[in-house]
Amino acid sequence: MDFDFLGIDHVNLAAPADCEKDARNFFGDILNLKEIPKPPNLAKRGGVWFQLGDKQLHIGVQKDFSAAAKAHPAFEIRNVDNLKSQLRENGIEVIEDDELEGANRFFTSDPFGNRLEFIEWL
Repeated sequence: MDFDFLGIDHVNLAAPADCEKDARNFFGDILNLKEIPKPPNLAKRGGVWFQLGDKQLHIGVQKDFSAAAKAHPAFEIRNVDNLKSQLRENGIEVIEDDELEGANRFFTSDPFGNRLEFIEWL
């Protein structure tokens, strides 16, 4: 086979219709991710895109939406405890986890119930 994986371009999380306000509040205001414009031909589908380091996070509208309770993206964070505090200050549940040696990590859910992991390697 003559191809190589270069990495991940973006992560897409599903959300219900009319999710944009809650997505902007959580991912934009609370997590402090910068919203980026969707291409016009995709914008009509709804949803919101954010810059995530040199990658992107896409929040896409899914008909018959069902939250991902186990499958999840893991976001590598510097100063993860500060993010944890930010989430708690905004009334967002943080689920502590110390099962992974060499990592400070926790889980939470986005406003739509999708599981999210945040991790800082020690």
